[in-house]
Amino acid sequence: MRNITLQQLRALMVVAEERSFSRAADIMHLTQPSLTKHIQNLEVVVGIPLLERKTRGITLTSGGRVLYESARRIFRMIDDAGEKIQRLHEDGGGAIVVAASSIPATYILPHVIRGFASHHPRIGFMVRTGDSDETIDMILNDEAEIGFVGRPITHRKLHAERLWKDRLSVVVPASHRWKGKPHVTLGELSAEPFVLRERGSATRATFESYLVRKKKNLAEFHIACELGSSEAVKEAVIAGLGVSVISHHAVAREVEDGVLALVSLKEFTMERHIFLIYRTQFNLLPHHQLFLECARKFTPGGRHG
Repeated sequence: MRNITLQQLRALMVVAEERSFSRAADIMHLTQPSLTKHIQNLEVVVGIPLLERKTRGITLTSGGRVLYESARRIFRMIDDAGEKIQRLHEDGGGAIVVAASSIPATYILPHVIRGFASHHPRIGFMVRTGDSDETIDMILNDEAEIGFVGRPITHRKLHAERLWKDRLSVVVPASHRWKGKPHVTLGELSAEPFVLRERGSATRATFESYLVRKKKNLAEFHIACELGSSEAVKEAVIAGLGVSVISHHAVAREVEDGVLALVSLKEFTMERHIFLIYRTQFNLLPHHQLFLECARKFTPGGRHG
């Protein structure tokens, strides 16, 4: 079936709709023998007759109807793609499929997109969220065009670019005894009930890498539970389930409202970057380039695009 050509499918469609080889040949600007040859070659490929002659004209066989409906869908998709490409040239329209891990997807990208949309309202977005590993897979599997993750990437099929700064902090309920302390030690933190992000999360990977530098590991911690998103971690901390380490982007509002409090670790400051990724072979169109320029200029916390 992959040897079928668009010309053959178009020939089948026009003959079926006109119910006449001669009229179809005129519409397609072909000679009638040439049109007939297209139909015959198509029937050889599929292995069954597609048309039959009746007194009222040419009609489709049952197999011909199946192929005709598929051909109509194919040409509708081609027409739709042509219209979208034309809009790109005419007025900067288009759509961008973005994949992002939870911190950039929830707390940074909405502000980037808002600023971008104020200048390019005809460009739409679909944002798919997962942990960092899932985000990378979405980019590699062509499920998204541009990605944002919270850890460095070294993959020969991916372009990775350091973009936005992020800082991890110890977060506690506002009523916790640590509120107002200048800092806590790793020993104090490991003894406290601790709420942890799931494996695959860049937040967890960053925290674990800092622990390794201090010759520590999560086995020494009192893990109360593991959760699959920063929002879930925040709610668990607010509920008093334990303390956690989380991006300051995720808790800025709750800290400002007095619901949560941040505490520094005595031994180190946990900093990282959010990275922009896309496939090295991905053909960046004008609307992708415009969005990347906006993302590169954006400053988290400044809330402008």
